[in-house]
Amino acid sequence: MDSRAVVLKKIRAAKGGASSEAAAGAAWAAIPRRFTQAATREHGAVLELLMDRLLDYDAQVSLVQPEAVRATVAGMLTARGVLRMVVPVGLPDAILPQGFEFVVDAGFSNAELDGFDGVLTMAKVAIAETGTVVLQNTAGQGRRAATLVPDYHLCVVRAADVVETVPEAMARLEGTAALATTFVSGPSATADIEMTRIKGVHGPRFLDVVLVAGGEEA
Repeated sequence: MDSRAVVLKKIRAAKGGASSEAAAGAAWAAIPRRFTQAATREHGAVLELLMDRLLDYDAQVSLVQPEAVRATVAGMLTARGVLRMVVPVGLPDAILPQGFEFVVDAGFSNAELDGFDGVLTMAKVAIAETGTVVLQNTAGQGRRAATLVPDYHLCVVRAADVVETVPEAMARLEGTAALATTFVSGPSATADIEMTRIKGVHGPRFLDVVLVAGGEEA
């Protein structure tokens, strides 16, 4: 039993609930859930919904064929005026255009990460309903710090990894739930009590997404 499980067990016991993980799991599974848990749209409509949400969040998004990914990445980097990008271990070379500097993350400090123009990653899954891309600390996606410190994030998402609902996404994440997981819904922004919006407080101020068509049935 890890430390998280120990803490949760003590909290359950203190509240007079089940003290065993199995009993708690059974109680959790028995909770009625009436919200939508599966897709209700065709996959093309799901992709359109994701794009609409991302644009609404002030992110830029392009839906392209696989052979156009590299050129689209180049165009987005040029439009943002960035040259030096940090990339995670395992990012496919096929999506990296020439004319830019891509530096593989070697466990850089936050100060070192802040010296890059941005970060280029892929994603584990994307959620159309919420306009969210989800990253985990795996090959091609990388450490949380590397995706939160640079001021610009370009994320390449396979259409096959786009789902409509949050429950569908959580099902895909279940097998790797122990990994650090980051949910990104548009550029980082927050607002104070006077509703003054400030960008970049908790992550990049700028987010672009390249949505790669094909493979939806994979």
